[in-house]
Amino acid sequence: MNKKLLARAKLYLILDTQVLDYGSLLQVLKDSVRSGIDIVQLRDKKGSAKEILDFCHKALKITKHQIPFIVNDRADLGFFSGADGLHVGQEDINCLQARKMMGAGKMIGVSCQNLAQALKAQGEGADYIGFGSVFQTKTKPERPAMDLDLLQKVIKQIKIPVFPIGGISRANIGKLISLGVERVAVCRDILLAENAAQAVKELKQAISFQKRR
Repeated sequence: MNKKLLARAKLYLILDTQVLDYGSLLQVLKDSVRSGIDIVQLRDKKGSAKEILDFCHKALKITKHQIPFIVNDRADLGFFSGADGLHVGQEDINCLQARKMMGAGKMIGVSCQNLAQALKAQGEGADYIGFGSVFQTKTKPERPAMDLDLLQKVIKQIKIPVFPIGGISRANIGKLISLGVERVAVCRDILLAENAAQAVKELKQAISFQKRR
C-alpha cells in the first residue's frame, strides 16, 4: 500500500522543529492533512528520543497510515514509533542498512545532490529521492542553489519518484513546473504560512496544472 501512496504523492511536507515547535507542527499537520498533503516527514535534529517518539505517536494518530509519515535520520526511532518510513542523508546510514533496520514494508528515502548519488540510492533499493537544494534555503544555508538542468537530468534518468527540495515556495514553484516537475517537497512555505491549509491547496493546484498541460 505504501508504494501505491508514494507513486501518487505530489506534495511532501517537511515538519522541521528548527522552524516551529512541536505543538505548532502538529497543528500544521492537521491543517495539511485536511487539505490533501500526500506525504509527511519529521525533521528533528535536536529533540530527545522521548520527545521524538511522543511527537511521532501524535502525528501517526493524525495521518493514520493513510498518509505516509516518515522519520528523518533516526532509524531506531522510526522503527520503534511505527512510522511508515525513514529518510536518510549522505552522512547517515546507507539505504541497505536503513531497509534492514526498518523492514521490507517501510519506505526508504535518500537525500541526493548529484546524479551519481541518485543512481546509487536507486540501485540500493530506495523508494524515493529528495533532490536538492534546488533553490537557496535556510535549512541548508551553506549549500548553493543547483543548476536546474541537473534536476531535469535526474528526473529523466531516475525511475523512482524524485522530490525536488530546498527553498520551494508558491512564489517559485512555477520555475519547476515549467521544467516538467510533477512533485515537490516543501517546508517553510507551508509551516510559516498564515494559512497552512490554503498553502497546501495552492501548491497542489500548481502541480496539478502541470499534469493538465
